[in-house]
Amino acid sequence: MQQLLIPLAMTAAFGAFVGTLYRLSRRPGYQRPLLFPLVGVAAGIIGFVIYRLLVGTTGAPLWLLPLLVVVQVWLWLGPLGPAARTSGQNGDTGR
Repeated sequence: MQQLLIPLAMTAAFGAFVGTLYRLSRRPGYQRPLLFPLVGVAAGIIGFVIYRLLVGTTGAPLWLLPLLVVVQVWLWLGPLGPAARTSGQNGDTGR
């Protein structure tokens, strides 16, 4: 059981770290700063599951795991992530 939980916890922590680094590289004053590490934890867990599936089916190399986590954090917080609001937009639709 430890052979599964310890790598999973380490991957989730790495995802949170990458999410925090992504937060620090973004513009200051973002509305939801806790979103970045939480998305990183989710990306770490999902990346670990994908990696374990790839190891079971194709024998994927170990270096693929951190790459999966970094790419998922970048995708989920970047191009596929939540839309960034401009400073003049307060959510009103004008109706």
